[in-house]
Amino acid sequence: MSIARVREYFKQFGMEDKIIEFDVSSATVDLAAVALNCEGKRIGKTMSFLAHEDVIVILTAGDAKIDNSKYKKFFGTKAKMIPYEEAEALTGHAPGGVCPFAVNEGVKIYLDVSIKRFETIFPACGSSNSAIELTIPEIEKYTDYIEWIDVCKGWEEE
Repeated sequence: MSIARVREYFKQFGMEDKIIEFDVSSATVDLAAVALNCEGKRIGKTMSFLAHEDVIVILTAGDAKIDNSKYKKFFGTKAKMIPYEEAEALTGHAPGGVCPFAVNEGVKIYLDVSIKRFETIFPACGSSNSAIELTIPEIEKYTDYIEWIDVCKGWEEE
């Protein structure tokens, strides 16, 4: 199970107890916001894509949407989300629980600037009913991210 993998990953940092598991689904931004009693924009939405031969995950704010022209300019290809039925095999996490922690080897992790406006955000932890609250410096520390990127629209700097 993917959450066990994420829990084991966070154990090396003494952070496994910060993982929150819900009795309800947190598989979408709206469901996670209800489960956490917070604004949807503070949900760390991790989207998975295929770019050329690469498997990519991008952690964005809950209110951000991929801007196709920005994405294409950065990655050199059209944004192509990983099909639902292939997500777990390619990323290591099933849809609803895709996160930037304990991903499969070779998965490239990017952080979108849309999350920088928050003190903390809540990304999933490998299951459709989990999350963890992390600061931006903690996100940087606990993900093996390649770089910060700006490939989203639909959110405004606060």
